[in-house]
Parts: sequence; structure tokens; C-alpha cells
Amino acid sequence: MNSRALLRVLPWLLLAFIVFATLSSLEMRPRIGHAVHLERFGAFGLLGFLFAAVYPRRIAAVLLFVVAVAIGLEFFQLLSPDRHARLGDLLVKLAGGVCGVASCWLTMRFLPGVRGLLARVS
Repeated sequence: MNSRALLRVLPWLLLAFIVFATLSSLEMRPRIGHAVHLERFGAFGLLGFLFAAVYPRRIAAVLLFVVAVAIGLEFFQLLSPDRHARLGDLLVKLAGGVCGVASCWLTMRFLPGVRGLLARVS
């Protein structure tokens, strides 16, 4: 698999992992440590960054997509008997996603070398 194909599939694989981690039972949920808010922020930050890197001309659509995913996953937790949706969790996910998209956009805007690299790969 070349780097272009890997970059295009990476955000979708991360999204699938986030969906699994969010909607699976608590026993199956992967954990890095005790800082679950940091995990949520980091996961959605990386998700936003990767989608923005793959679709650099559609930053607004990427931002709306990441926000919709965060809201949708919190909503779907209401349907699971052993999971819960919390406003605080949603706000952390939204902040992570927005920061990820913004950091990718700022990186591409102010570091032309990175922008050129991503343009060749995506």
C-alpha cells in the first residue's frame, strides 16, 4: 500500500475504532490510562487532523462531519443500556475535533512545506 492510499484510509480506520470504542460495552472498551477525557480529546483531535489532511479543500465540511460524529456517537450511547451520554464528554470530543481540524488547517496554511507534502500524498 502506498502512502497516498494509507493516508486516505487512515482517518476512516480511526473513525471505525472510535465508533467501536464508544459504542461497545464497558468491558470491551480499550483504555490507555485513567485520563478518559484526554483519550477522548486526543482521539477526536487526531480524527479531525487526519480528515482535514485528506480533504484539505473541504475544511468546513470536515469540521461539520467531525462535529456530527461526536454528537451522533453521544446520542447512540443513549440506546445502550450499559453506556451513558454526558454533556461533558460531548464537549471534550467537540473540542478535540475542532482543535484537530484547526491545527491541520493552520499547519497547511503557515508551513508551505507540509502543505506541499500533503498535496503530493492526498
